[in-house]
Amino acid sequence: MLAIVDYDAGNVRSVQRACEHVGLTDAEITADPDVVRGADRVIFPGVGSSESAVDTLHNRGLDAALTEFYHSGKPLLGICLGSQIVVEHSEEGDKDCLGLLAGQVKRFQLADPSLKVPHIGWNSVDVVRDHPVLKNISSGDEFYFVHSYYVEPVDPETIYGRTDYGEDFCSMLGQNNLFTTQFHLEKSGRLGLGILEAFGDWDGTPPC
Repeated sequence: MLAIVDYDAGNVRSVQRACEHVGLTDAEITADPDVVRGADRVIFPGVGSSESAVDTLHNRGLDAALTEFYHSGKPLLGICLGSQIVVEHSEEGDKDCLGLLAGQVKRFQLADPSLKVPHIGWNSVDVVRDHPVLKNISSGDEFYFVHSYYVEPVDPETIYGRTDYGEDFCSMLGQNNLFTTQFHLEKSGRLGLGILEAFGDWDGTPPC
């Protein structure tokens, strides 16, 4: 069973529909920590504020469940806010996050006044490292973004994709059985579905 974590951060039904479209028909939306722990794979999606999201995760016991799931070695996919909360700390609300991966969440500080924050719309992603989840896409493919913050990981070896929006930022991140995208897979058409499909085939083994 594939668990889609529900922590009042929106868009979970869209993620479930996208999963069903690529044949992941066992995708279940859940706020139950025990269901998350017992799942075969987990998607950690989300939109909105890190501050309120982290509080909700803690209040529901989902922070501990996600941490345990990550250490189980089974496949874990983070999307947008779910990509940010897996690291140690966010500037948004000065909030400690899950700490599954070493890094910080930073707000865009753009010198070009023509570029607005949040970053909304389609933008290209440069693939900098191969990963099984990326088998259906190519470097330069475009995906749909909606965000004001981005992850700055400590270890550059955890970066799988980069995107330019006035500054170069990490748009795909991975470590062990964890892979995340700053962009919205469920809003990125065929290419977003391609990543979801590949995630369904991945057993959580990190690339060599």
